[in-house]
Amino acid sequence: MGLLSGLLGNASAVDVTQAEQQLAHILLPGEEIHRAYRVLRDMFIFTSKRLVLIDRQGMTGSKVAFVSIPYKSIRFFSVESAGTFDLDAELKIWIAGMPGPIQRQFPRGPSIYEVQVALAHYVMH
Repeated sequence: MGLLSGLLGNASAVDVTQAEQQLAHILLPGEEIHRAYRVLRDMFIFTSKRLVLIDRQGMTGSKVAFVSIPYKSIRFFSVESAGTFDLDAELKIWIAGMPGPIQRQFPRGPSIYEVQVALAHYVMH
């Protein structure tokens, strides 16, 4: 990922081999990472079994939240692009059994669409 893309928060593809090494401690036996994207400090990991949302928290990013969502649990999702006065775009994912959606903010630009296409691919297969 280039420095400018990182500062602007554009989603960038992460090398799958690198992501597998970083996340070996949470992957199930036989589970493979197919696609990985980084948006600022957060990541969207598409595996053979689930979507993993990684949220680095705090000033140093040393506290990390992992949210695992089986594809079959995703009921629907929506993308809201940034408007004229909005700086952020938004992705919402509705999960079976949850009262409201999981929401993630994206900076203005094409990054939300890359993640949305990957999500559509895995949820609709």
